[in-house]
Amino acid sequence: MQKHEMIAHARQVMADNDRGTYTVPTHGLYPFQWNWDSALSALGFAQFDEPRAWTEIETLLAHQWEDGMVPHIIFHTPDDGYFPGPEVWGTERPVPTTGITQPPVAGFAVARIHARARDKALADTQARALLPRIHAWHQWFYRARDPKGTGLVALLHPWESGRDNSVDWDAAFTRVPTEGVGEFTRRDTTHANPAHRPTDEQYKRYIWLVKKFRSLGWDNSKLHDASPFQVVDPGFNAILIRACQEVAELAERLDMPQIAAESRVMAEAGVAAMETLWNEDLGQYLCLDRTTGAQIDSPSIGGILAVFAPIPKHRAAGISARLKVLAESCEYLIPSHDPTAPEFEGLRYWRGPVWLIVNYMVADGLARAGEPEMIGRIMGDCLRLIETSGFAEYHDPITADPCGGAHFTWTAAMIIEILHSYDFAA
Repeated sequence: MQKHEMIAHARQVMADNDRGTYTVPTHGLYPFQWNWDSALSALGFAQFDEPRAWTEIETLLAHQWEDGMVPHIIFHTPDDGYFPGPEVWGTERPVPTTGITQPPVAGFAVARIHARARDKALADTQARALLPRIHAWHQWFYRARDPKGTGLVALLHPWESGRDNSVDWDAAFTRVPTEGVGEFTRRDTTHANPAHRPTDEQYKRYIWLVKKFRSLGWDNSKLHDASPFQVVDPGFNAILIRACQEVAELAERLDMPQIAAESRVMAEAGVAAMETLWNEDLGQYLCLDRTTGAQIDSPSIGGILAVFAPIPKHRAAGISARLKVLAESCEYLIPSHDPTAPEFEGLRYWRGPVWLIVNYMVADGLARAGEPEMIGRIMGDCLRLIETSGFAEYHDPITADPCGGAHFTWTAAMIIEILHSYDFAA
């Protein structure tokens, strides 16, 4: 497939999932607006329709909670094809939303779109309007999810990570009970192969946490200490740290000194604290179980995604070396879990498959760190996967089998971004 043909196909996928002011990840499986999907999809829109890109992020942030939290799903229109829907979450928002958040990649997206904008006046206007909201979200993280001021925030629900059923969560997740969950009917397995999705046992625990947080009135001053699941994810924190850094730099250019100064402090504290997550034996970062205080021995993509943050040069070099090792055990980089580990499942959601969004962020981090060696392989694998198996939600790193939802928005957006941003991909 020629470059122009692949871009045209990707744009068609985005158009098919466009609902005017927001996109859905894919028809059927995900019929609402997802937080980090929207922010990453905006990067693709910005390559051919800047106003539409800004609208995507505007719509997301329009549903920010008063305390600063930006929810992970916005239920713009009713759709009984998704579980758990608004009636399960019970957040009682004017437009229904969930009560948890997702990786705060919006700050990075706004800065990236602004930096390369052709319409500079529009970009300045939009960034000035959006930065205070994004900054408030970042402040919320450190207030609500880092109450002891460690410099790193904890996830209280696996869905917040964006890596819903990662092996990283297994041990900590055993502390989440299933009693009182009741009967429910999943909808995701009617739209995608159940072998590609989280298990029913995991779903019971997901729902227990939702019900627990709902019983506390979604009061974010209470949720952290009340949750039996508190995990510090290096990939999630890297996205937050990078977003704080990008917001600091953009706010400085736009003469917003308070936001710039406060964002810089958060980013610097986060980078320093990330060092506590490095594992020398594996040569990557690991998650931390905040309840036990111990690192989680799980070689997942979360510890590779840490390179998206401005980590020290020698750590970025370590991540590059780790990628070389992973490349020996799979056909397509980057697997979401080490293929040599016994827990690896090449087809099941975040327990093995390749996700183009993560590939893009890892490559971007390597480029910023001056570690280009693996970028060509990573980006080339993205294109080979699409050539072989289409715009799937995720792909098997050994066979390239398409998994999850088809005709997927953020996969298409990443292909547009890659083909416009990397000369070798032409």
